[in-house]
Amino acid sequence: MSSPHNTTSLYNGMFDKVINALYQSSQGFSKTTLKQRHNLLYSIATALDANRNNLIKITEKETHLEEARLNSEFNRTLLQWRSYADHCLSGLWLNASIDNPTQHGRDIRKTMVPLGPVVVFGASNFPFAYSTAGGDTASALAAGCSVIVKAHPAHPETSAACAAIISRAMEEMGLPTGIFTHIEDSSLQMGEALVKHPLIKAVAFTGSLQGGRQLFDWANQRDIPIPVFAEMGSLNPIFLLPEKLKTETETIALQLFESITQSMGQFCTKPGLIIGLASEHFSIFIEQLSKRIQSCEAKSMLHQGILDNYHKNRDSILHHQHVTLTASSTHEASADSGIPTLAKVKAADFLLHPEMQLEVFGPFSLIVECDNMDEMQCIAEKLQGQLTASVFGTEKELRMNERLLEKLTGFAGRLVCNGVPTGVDVCLSMHHGGPYPASTDSRFTAVGGDAIQRFARPICFQNFPDTLLPDELKNDNPLGILRKVNNQWGK
Repeated sequence: MSSPHNTTSLYNGMFDKVINALYQSSQGFSKTTLKQRHNLLYSIATALDANRNNLIKITEKETHLEEARLNSEFNRTLLQWRSYADHCLSGLWLNASIDNPTQHGRDIRKTMVPLGPVVVFGASNFPFAYSTAGGDTASALAAGCSVIVKAHPAHPETSAACAAIISRAMEEMGLPTGIFTHIEDSSLQMGEALVKHPLIKAVAFTGSLQGGRQLFDWANQRDIPIPVFAEMGSLNPIFLLPEKLKTETETIALQLFESITQSMGQFCTKPGLIIGLASEHFSIFIEQLSKRIQSCEAKSMLHQGILDNYHKNRDSILHHQHVTLTASSTHEASADSGIPTLAKVKAADFLLHPEMQLEVFGPFSLIVECDNMDEMQCIAEKLQGQLTASVFGTEKELRMNERLLEKLTGFAGRLVCNGVPTGVDVCLSMHHGGPYPASTDSRFTAVGGDAIQRFARPICFQNFPDTLLPDELKNDNPLGILRKVNNQWGK
């Protein structure tokens, strides 16, 4: 348990009381200034950093993740809190605009206001960056929304420790405790109750397609539906053009091997599909990648649920009559280990069997061998929504295959040229999302300062006195933020 004031259960009679407190505190918190929210996010980052060593020890014990990996993720988490704080303060996410007067002589001004209480469902594969103290919590607070976090059962002690630190930081700033609430209850009933509670205004989730879709369906069963911002999964296809592969066969094989097996493939941006043209160099590439997969050590996966799903989905692909096993780790594997695996299928068979577009979350990738560029184009047409799509090619090849690039733009949220998709930078230009089933709303990102916009909505003020307008819309612009001011109709 984190502490009595920020941890509750559906079964202890406090559920409605906690949600009501969350809603009431949300009313006041939504009126805080951008500077106050900026200071809050920085204070939380400082408090988390001060407890780094203890948090790393707790999480290392709970997750099988190594200290170096956890420190890297922890640094990313601090970057998220601080960069979202800075973007909050900039006011750019408010998209403030002023038209005075319009064609009809009206004064019209627009900004963004917080949605209200947000439910955040913690992820299992990133116990810091996408969980209780993750980017969803940080960006919702930056938008001026109160937050209730449902801890992921894979790392309950980590979640509770992070929640306690966040709560203490808020108390030290004199903020009501109801702004942030932490729930330790892994039941489906709790998830449904949270999403369907009438005072909850939005949901954020990182995880499986099944989990995200369930939350989306619950949200739309309400009398008043609410938005669900779910980042769910992706094959992250890699398209290999022949000239680039011919000159950099070994380099590309190494890049993909490291991307497929990093943290036992437990990234939503792991390459799960590799598409290339049948050729001598493509065969050499497969051979080199296979040797690396065979020599890769099988390591423990995050928890039993991920391990079970990995083996189930991996076996589902491998048992398909048109799929052949190309390589798997030759190292002895423990009972909780995921086995690095590579499989292969002909493009014609892949196109006839859409079930092969199954995400295998873990160190697995499926190679699709095309006989010609037409088959590669067809695959790009048939792929469902993805977080990323990568293409390896020379500049000349890329220019000659603009049609392929157009098709990648149609189904992916991020395009990568001559590189791998693992590694999602926390920056304003990053877009971490994509068409369904990669996410439930491809217009928004889960990473970068623009993630704040998920938890705010536009509001327009017409002919209001300057003194009654939000600061960002006032004539003297006391916040000093960038605004779009249009005087095209004159006075």
